[in-house]
This record gives sequence, structure tokens and C-alpha cells, in this order.
Amino acid sequence: MSALSGRVAVVTGASGGIGKSIARTLADDGVDLFLTYGRHSDDAEEAAAYARGLGRRAVVASADLADSTSPARLVEQAKSELGGVDILVANAGTATITGWREIDLETWNTTLAINLTAPFLLAQQVMPAMVEKRFGRVLFISSIAGLNGGVVGAHYAASKAGLHGLTHHLAPRVAADGVTVNALAPALIGDTKMFPVDPDTASTPVPIPVGRAGRPQEVADMAIVMLRNGYLTNKVVTLDGGILPR
Repeated sequence: MSALSGRVAVVTGASGGIGKSIARTLADDGVDLFLTYGRHSDDAEEAAAYARGLGRRAVVASADLADSTSPARLVEQAKSELGGVDILVANAGTATITGWREIDLETWNTTLAINLTAPFLLAQQVMPAMVEKRFGRVLFISSIAGLNGGVVGAHYAASKAGLHGLTHHLAPRVAADGVTVNALAPALIGDTKMFPVDPDTASTPVPIPVGRAGRPQEVADMAIVMLRNGYLTNKVVTLDGGILPR
């Protein structure tokens, strides 16, 4: 039996390839799910149906994470319907390929609201109860753009770098209370809305040493390992096929 069995997880962005894969893998591990989506409900509903088929509880909710009131509402709904939150996977994100000269203030603010502010507000909502129970897992899904700037844009890179800083700030403050805080930074993952290509056959904008794009399930596999491990905290783990040696 997994250390996560019987726990409750909030997974944002469960309508994307990575979020859906993480949700299904958590369900395989015995976790009940509260799944959120922005615009596309089908994949989130499919992940919920998969979890229910395994005997897990699963709730699906829509949310505009650019709205700063959404995180508190979502966590309150998760508590009401599932009894609490033991695991937070802040996966929802937005990106546009925009040169730094062309980024307007609205685009900048929206990107940071969804990619950085919402994960912080979600963590702020769930962590006090985690500390009280002396168990909790917070995993921010980031990107190597937060480490090397990437190719998407300054707004995206800044938001993901901010997640890394947030990880390093929060983790040591709750580590002794049984709560881990980590970030997983994948790159060029195929079969996703951000990069909708076949991982095995599509060309990529940068050379990948393993010779192909990543798969959403590979991100989910790494996420579940990080979430199971109570000794791993304050880490940003890259998953990029060898692009960034670290």
C-alpha cells in the first residue's frame, strides 16, 4: 500500500496532458481527487471517471485561476466535498510565445496570476491544515524556462522562476511539520495542449539528447515518486531529456 493511499489531492489544470496523467497516476496510488480545469472539461472528467472506476472519490470543478478569489473557493469546496486536502499539485499554467518587446501589461499580469500567484494562494490555503496534521505534499509544476529563460517569453520565464523561489521559501518553514514542498520542471513534453506533437516523431525547437520529446506519463511518474517521498523537500527537479545538465 502506498504512503499516499487514502489521501486527498487537489490537481489544478487536470484538463491538460500532464495534469490528466498525474491525476490518473494518483488514483492508481489510492488517492481521492479534486480536479480543476479552466476551459476544457473533457479530460478532467475522463480522469475523474477513471478514478471512480478504481473506487476513488473524484470531484471536478471549473476555475479561472487568473481570478485571485478562485484558490480559496476551490480549497473550501475540496474540504466540503472530500474532507480536506493532503496533496496539492499546482499544475495549471498559461503561456504565449511573445518577444520581450511585445509583452503588454495585461499579458504579463495574467501569466503571473495563473502561473505564480494562484499556486501561492492555493498553498497558503492548504498548508495550515497540513502542518496541523503533520502530513502534506505540495508540488509545483514548473518548467526549465524558470532556470534558463526558455523560448516562450519573459513573462512565462519569470513566473516559473518565481515558483522556484516560492518552493525554496516555503519548504524549510514546514519541513519539520511533515510537509514537503518541491517543484518539478519538465520541458518539451509532447501530447499536451502547450506542445501538441507526437513525442516520438516530432521535431523539437532545441536538440534533446534522448532524441525525442517527453511523454505526459513520464512527468506523472516523476511526480508520484516525489509525492511519495517524505525526505525530499526544497528541490527543483528537472525532467528534460538531458537538455540541462545539473
